[in-house]
Amino acid sequence: MSYRTALSEVLTSVIAPSAEVTGKKGKFPRGAVTALGHAGLLGLTVSTEFGGGGKGLPEAVEVVARTARVCPATAAVLQSHYAAVAVIESYGSPWVRGEIAAGRHLGSLALAEDVAGEQGVEAQLLVSRSIAARSGDVVALRARKHQVVAAGEADSYVWSSQSLTAPDGLTLWVVPAHAPDLFVPARPGGAGPYGSATSTVFADPVLVPADAMLGGDGGGLDIVLRTVLPWLLELRAAAGAEALRPPAVEVGSARRPADSLASS
Repeated sequence: MSYRTALSEVLTSVIAPSAEVTGKKGKFPRGAVTALGHAGLLGLTVSTEFGGGGKGLPEAVEVVARTARVCPATAAVLQSHYAAVAVIESYGSPWVRGEIAAGRHLGSLALAEDVAGEQGVEAQLLVSRSIAARSGDVVALRARKHQVVAAGEADSYVWSSQSLTAPDGLTLWVVPAHAPDLFVPARPGGAGPYGSATSTVFADPVLVPADAMLGGDGGGLDIVLRTVLPWLLELRAAAGAEALRPPAVEVGSARRPADSLASS
């Protein structure tokens, strides 16, 4: 089954029926995420070597755009997931890549911080005040991350901190959501699409193994510029463009605007 057909089935059978509850009550679309995982769509961009779909950014953009027309919250979750997976695909462990490919692992980004003088979310991704301190094979991360999609719902976060050794460097980590002392407060209303579980995540500190580092120490800025931002900006643009179109109805594997159905 093609990913397009699989997406049509999930949109029709799972996402569309629950979209109203997600949007009005702010309930995280757990059923939609599970269905997307079973359909191979969470692992769409993971290498076929690990059982993934082997697709890239254009296919992820299509999935996000089509999903955004039905449920903006689910589309926001996919945006953050695909951007996180793009990093994990290049630098993450084979085990995590396999779990994502199998549809059992939802990733998200935990990069943005309130940084004085930095305007806009994109700018906030490029600077980190998060502290990282290594002791043996363990690293302690202290931070307050903002605008984290699927906060408390994702299985892991791609996390940024100051470099362990370089004074101005940025380092990325994969932080398991179940790590002790990772705290998600009550979700504020209006942060991200309602139902996307967008919130602040606190670590004071959270302990991760040293091999949770993604890429080299101090190499995080280059990864954000070359991978995270290109993926995130294209995925957001696709979702935003679809939000301006008339609602679509999924009919089998085809998508038709609601107004065209009414006139046919």
